[in-house]
Amino acid sequence: MHSPWSRRAFLLTTGGTALALTASGLLLSDETAEAAAAADEYDALRTKWRTLILGEGFTPTTEPFKSRLADLGATARELRGTMTPATGSLWPDISYADPDPDTDQESYGYSANVVTSYSRLNTLAQAYRQEGTGLTGDAGLKAAILTGLDHLCTQVYNENQARFGNWYSWQIGAPQNLLDVCVLMYDHLSATQVASFCKAVDHFVPDSAVGSYTGTSTGANRVDLCRVLALRGVVGGSPAKIALARDALSPVFPYVTTGDGLYTDGSFIQHTTVPYTGSYGSVMLGGLGMLFSLLRGSSWEVTDTKKQIIFDAVEKSWAPFLYNGLAMDGVAGRAISRGLSTSDAKKIQADDHLRGHPIMSAIVLLGQGASTAENARWRGLVKGWMRRDYYSPPLSDPSLGLTSLARLKGVEDDASVGGIAEPTGHRLFTNMARATHRRPGWAASISMADPRITYYETGNGENLRGWHTGSGMLYWWGDTYANGQYSDAFWPTVDPYRLPGITASRKVLADAAGGDWGASKPDVKWVGGASDGQRASIGQYLKGLQSTLRAKKSWFCLDDAIACLGAGIVCTDGTAVESTVENRNLGPTGTSPFQVDGAAKPTTAPWSATLPDAKWAHIGGHGGYVFPGGATVKALREERTGKWSDINKGGATTAIARKYLTMYVDHGTAPTNGTYAYLLMPGASAAQTAARSADTGWLQILANSDSQQGVSVPSLGFTGANFWFGGTVGKLTASAPCSVQISEKSDGTAVICVSDPMRAQTSLTLTWNRAVSAVTAKPATVTSAVTGASLKLTFGDLSGTKGATQRISVTTGAGDHA
Repeated sequence: MHSPWSRRAFLLTTGGTALALTASGLLLSDETAEAAAAADEYDALRTKWRTLILGEGFTPTTEPFKSRLADLGATARELRGTMTPATGSLWPDISYADPDPDTDQESYGYSANVVTSYSRLNTLAQAYRQEGTGLTGDAGLKAAILTGLDHLCTQVYNENQARFGNWYSWQIGAPQNLLDVCVLMYDHLSATQVASFCKAVDHFVPDSAVGSYTGTSTGANRVDLCRVLALRGVVGGSPAKIALARDALSPVFPYVTTGDGLYTDGSFIQHTTVPYTGSYGSVMLGGLGMLFSLLRGSSWEVTDTKKQIIFDAVEKSWAPFLYNGLAMDGVAGRAISRGLSTSDAKKIQADDHLRGHPIMSAIVLLGQGASTAENARWRGLVKGWMRRDYYSPPLSDPSLGLTSLARLKGVEDDASVGGIAEPTGHRLFTNMARATHRRPGWAASISMADPRITYYETGNGENLRGWHTGSGMLYWWGDTYANGQYSDAFWPTVDPYRLPGITASRKVLADAAGGDWGASKPDVKWVGGASDGQRASIGQYLKGLQSTLRAKKSWFCLDDAIACLGAGIVCTDGTAVESTVENRNLGPTGTSPFQVDGAAKPTTAPWSATLPDAKWAHIGGHGGYVFPGGATVKALREERTGKWSDINKGGATTAIARKYLTMYVDHGTAPTNGTYAYLLMPGASAAQTAARSADTGWLQILANSDSQQGVSVPSLGFTGANFWFGGTVGKLTASAPCSVQISEKSDGTAVICVSDPMRAQTSLTLTWNRAVSAVTAKPATVTSAVTGASLKLTFGDLSGTKGATQRISVTTGAGDHA
């Protein structure tokens, strides 16, 4: 293999006129010395990028790397054997010759084939460069790669080609793969080839692509575009391109108040209206980690101090949605529908765990440029997630690249790092209508929608039936059980009208109903809640997608349970309206025991029953459900069959079957004031569930109407209330809509949390009929606080608080919980 600095490479990066050599080989001027130094720096950047692509610090003859490298070699042999350059294709199965080039779905497919063609060349180049593939330095493979690069450049990716299909294919997908191959094969490229490839990239990704922070040039997309520009500069020896890439990252760093990006509450939005921490957010985090690493120590190092916001976001934005190695589906957008793909020869099913592992790797990489304390803590977090991911161990992840695998293996083998336990607490992400509730032994997440956040996102033929995922879906996972609840073919087999936690009409919706790219949003304002960081009161005024459905939904997140209330449920669709208490994926066999009020129910499918006056239910190996005062609940055990292609046009067409155990409240075909109330107890035993049901005073429902909803748990000192309109709930009276959560402590203090989910109140008076001797801390929004036999709080303008919780600390009488 060549020395990385051949005369050709030096000429290419410095320009032929700069090379004026004496007979002894010394440079004649400062200018040429500077040119040589610049050439050395480009070489250093290429070397660093090769390391970022290929990985480092692992032994190719040991597992898990040995078999992974062998697989890479086998894949490369197969691809080389089937590569057949022809007009319109490089491989016969992926034609890019679009007979009617435009921007319709068919053209999207053709443009995607351009990306796939370059991606396959990238695979070949990695097999050529990596040790242990059996093709390392293979002359025939090198020739095939160079032939493929020239073929694609001549035929489809050049400065004369007009783009068609998906913009992403031309500006991100194709050039990222092309430039990676250029770095890997740089020593074997002629100056003419490099110039041609750079011209093509310049054509499709001009400087104007990052000229303004709008449209498709924000968030994760902006980071991807900067990666293209930076590598274009590295490959073509252009300092201006690298500087542009560095500078164009800066708009990604600051907190935003609307649209795409990171928010101060930890929310991450992409495509203007979609919570995307686990998908686009993963891309952004990984891309920033690579670019920070590439440019660190170079003339183009990222020095913008606002990059600390990205470091802060590791625990503020990403960690709350990582649980035992998985990335929660409620912030994955269309990606939930990407399971088995027809184009994946390896037939690897993507899922929440496989989305979580790259985020963990990105956090490790990002830590290399963070503070010593941050790096150490993040490595501890990653080790903890890795060791608890029994369902899908990261080091066995077949989709994880060698680079990420090496990073995670390095953390696993680092004896100085101890695994950090999952944190407990509540996080409310008001700017993306999401919440996470984490307790010892389990975690839960709630997905909602409002005028800023779409019901769901479909597009590119993906996530065709995600209609109700923003209708109050309540996800939950156990620490040592049910980590595969949504991983095991859940999305193609679940009844999309009966997602756990939602209230929905059975009105039949068309695939992709509501429009692409998050087009549909409910015109409701009351969505959000209040939290003290451990417990919470959360509410959603729900309007159904393309439906007359209206409902008020509340969740009160407690220490070992979540109290779920629904009221004001109305609908005139002429179809059944249901609130789904639970819909557990029991896997292919589905034999988990189920009992109601102590009576065992059949374990075979199909089975269904109406359960009148049910007080409690329990699913073995999962958890318990309590129905305060009794409720009529319908239950069924069924086998459901679906295909990934049902929910994603690129999905596999093989039928999959899974067993489900479902409980729901049937509100009828024309409810005028439907209600429900239940207590979810993840991980509880049957005995614990029965005992909670028998303790009728443990949970007190203070209100469950179209106007207010609220509960109290005296033993916890907890009171939660959602005021849809002003009024009274228990000892609380509010003059206007708001959300309230009170936690009283045994030491005679209490914390009152108040928010304005509507972001509209210019004044609010809250009265707590409770003796309070002093207010010890309050935000500036409290303009008056009158203590005594009751507490009266007057708030000024809350409209600018973005629905954030206002926290007030007070002194009360000891030992007298509400």
